[in-house]
Amino acid sequence: MKKLVTMLACALFATTMWAQQALFGGTEIVSPEVNADGTVTFRLYAPKAVKVEVTGDFLPQVKVKTPMGEAEQPGVAELKEGKDGVWTYTTEPLAPELYYYTFKVDGMTYLDPSNVYMSRDIATYTNIFIVEKEKGDTGDLYSVNDVPHGNVSKVWYDSPTLKMKRRMTVYTPAGYDKGGRYPVLYLLHGAGGDEDAWTTLGRAAQIMDNLIAEGKVKPMIVVMPNGNPNCEAAPGEWSKGMYKPSFRGHMTSKPVASMEESFPDIVKYIEKNYRVQKGKKNRAICGLSMGGGHSFGISKLYPDMFDYVGLFSAAIFMGGRDNSQSVLEQMNNDAEFNKQMAALFGAKPKLYWIAIGKTDFLYQANADYRKFLDGKGYPYEYLETEGGHIWRNWRVYLTQFSQKLFK
Repeated sequence: MKKLVTMLACALFATTMWAQQALFGGTEIVSPEVNADGTVTFRLYAPKAVKVEVTGDFLPQVKVKTPMGEAEQPGVAELKEGKDGVWTYTTEPLAPELYYYTFKVDGMTYLDPSNVYMSRDIATYTNIFIVEKEKGDTGDLYSVNDVPHGNVSKVWYDSPTLKMKRRMTVYTPAGYDKGGRYPVLYLLHGAGGDEDAWTTLGRAAQIMDNLIAEGKVKPMIVVMPNGNPNCEAAPGEWSKGMYKPSFRGHMTSKPVASMEESFPDIVKYIEKNYRVQKGKKNRAICGLSMGGGHSFGISKLYPDMFDYVGLFSAAIFMGGRDNSQSVLEQMNNDAEFNKQMAALFGAKPKLYWIAIGKTDFLYQANADYRKFLDGKGYPYEYLETEGGHIWRNWRVYLTQFSQKLFK
């Protein structure tokens, strides 16, 4: 018993000393360090490690096979060990951007203990850092700058269609508290995401703050709902507890209606509880991947609801999955779909905007959709970028789409 008490005391002392070092100094390791020339240095203290690597989206991408087709994932670079047990790696000069990374120590993945900045993508955490070189570049746009800031709130609302209380994130621009009415952008996340995705991974609040301050974007309310109709809120933020997040929300909960069917509940709540400019001309909707699919479905289900529609790397939903037909063939052969699209474009939206990366696994489906639109003479704008199904593209799409709204 005496030995056990001594061991516990030693463990407590070691933990306390570690905490005291974190509070009051000790050996400080700076990682990552963004250098003046745009290179970035990573450091990790691991004196007993055999091999230390860093993986992140700043490294050349490698192609891998997935159940959904070919995809890209970040490459890997090895750190070199110094005499003091600190492993180091310095990149080539990086373009202005927000980047993600983790360490691998002898094959095991670790977050950087020297970097408190991180974000969650579905069930995975990664560290983040920003490279910026000059005012107005991409890194600057994603940074918190000395400009007027909007407010970000977590808001609970009643969804009669889904028969539950649900949570969404609402951004109100700087000056909202002083009065006036504002147009609304409904901004939707992808599969596996939730109402936190666009503010954490997408830097939506920073993008809007900075663009509004520069006069490039009209001040607007941005509504970021939870697109999983079987969930009330983000994992751990509702009664189902601390379950492991997945691509389908909470795996054992069954929705009573679709996101598309329930969307008017969100619009009604916003227009009742916020000072908004009502009507189609003051509403926009856009989303990435699954959220792009939701934007596609919602806009054709309610053709008089939105004057601005944005599809970012959209998962084009065509009901049944008939693998014997291409997306284009399914569209041409679906009478109900053609009726809906005629009503949507008959309502003359001011902007129908499609954007996708050249190597996105949804590229062909989007190409087929554009062929359908071309064949019918339906007007749209199109942006094609480098890269695939990645947040780096979606932040760019939000930046560009938001500048086209409510003009």
